[in-house]
Amino acid sequence: MSIWEAIMLICFGASWPAAVAKTYKTKNVKGKSLLFLSLILIGYIAGMINKITNTGYDLVFWLYVINFALVFTDFCLYFRYKNKN
Repeated sequence: MSIWEAIMLICFGASWPAAVAKTYKTKNVKGKSLLFLSLILIGYIAGMINKITNTGYDLVFWLYVINFALVFTDFCLYFRYKNKN
């Protein structure tokens, strides 16, 4: 397990709950970028694949999963609310 990778994922992951909550509360996706969310999701998938193929299911793998779930939630909310703006 890389402590630095874990710290990076914790720092990145700290902002997603607020972003998801804001989208859900305001039902507004103005300013959200579907391309940005998609690239973040692809990056987390790549990180998970790397962990599975190289180091296995350590703590960092589960941080990737949590972050992916948060971003994917925001991604889904984008489609739910995109026509309401």
